[in-house]
Amino acid sequence: MKRAAFGLLALGGAGAGALLAVVVAGPVPAGVFQTASTTTTTTTTTKTTTTTSSEPARIPAGVRIGGVRVGGLPPEAAASVVRTAFAAPLVLRVGRRTLQPSPALLGATASVQAAVERARRAAPGPAVRLPVRVSGQRVRAYAAKVARRFDRNPVDARLFLRRLRPFITRGAPGRRLDQTATIRAIVAALVANRRFPIALAARSVAPAVTRADFGAVVVVRRRSNRLYLYDGMRLSRTFGVATGAARYPTPLGRFRIVVKWKHPWWYPPDSDWAEGKKPIPPGPGNPLGTRWMGLSAAGVGIHGTPDAASIGYSVSHGCIRMQIPEAEYLFTRVSVGTAVFIVNA
Repeated sequence: MKRAAFGLLALGGAGAGALLAVVVAGPVPAGVFQTASTTTTTTTTTKTTTTTSSEPARIPAGVRIGGVRVGGLPPEAAASVVRTAFAAPLVLRVGRRTLQPSPALLGATASVQAAVERARRAAPGPAVRLPVRVSGQRVRAYAAKVARRFDRNPVDARLFLRRLRPFITRGAPGRRLDQTATIRAIVAALVANRRFPIALAARSVAPAVTRADFGAVVVVRRRSNRLYLYDGMRLSRTFGVATGAARYPTPLGRFRIVVKWKHPWWYPPDSDWAEGKKPIPPGPGNPLGTRWMGLSAAGVGIHGTPDAASIGYSVSHGCIRMQIPEAEYLFTRVSVGTAVFIVNA
């Protein structure tokens, strides 16, 4: 009976899902049972997952791209800042005028994204170059356009007769833009991404004729038979002369001396009053005296005369007669090209 009861107990324990186990330590006295309980503990571990949102990488502190500060900015913001700075127009000064061409007008483009990528990998503080491409053809065309707009031709001094006196304008220098220097300055500013004002180089072009170039000026007053010698606009000396008779008047107008002869021959002109006359060699009887200053008016000149009594009268055949010493003096003060005004005063 005792063995049977033990067996049932054991089977019952097994059927209970092994919650209890029988431990036999040795012979078991009648009516005594030893049991050991085994407690099974289930530990549940809860895994907590933490999600961290990472900010986009920023340009290292102190970095510049093409002179533009981008340190500490996200790449997208850095690219936007650099593009805005590069798109700013250049400031060009020609004299007192200012021009502001855009980089796009000059055919310039910048590789901003490539520069930003380099800036992301740069150490703090350095300057990163901004790659720039410039169209040489567009820059040359722009420089030529500026030259056409601002180049100025010099103005030569000019001689007029004002109130019977010579007046010479001052003239004015011209200006030529240095197109080669302009092209270099524009390209350098674009490549370096600089937008400081640029004074374009221009050279002054002197006029070909100035007041000092005129020298002597002669004014002959036909009616009063006076010759005035000027040094530019300053009166130097006055002479009595003889001018053409009413039948052979001395022509009025502006002329110039085209030839100077010492001890000239006299040749009869193609005129009725000289018909049948022969040439006269230099000497005391020569009607031209010792000096001849031929004018651009055909057959007319300023010369000496052995007939001093004719001075002060209108008795010549169109020429302007002077006393021989005075003609010699005038001869040394004028040159080929000297202006001669003959007026009816």
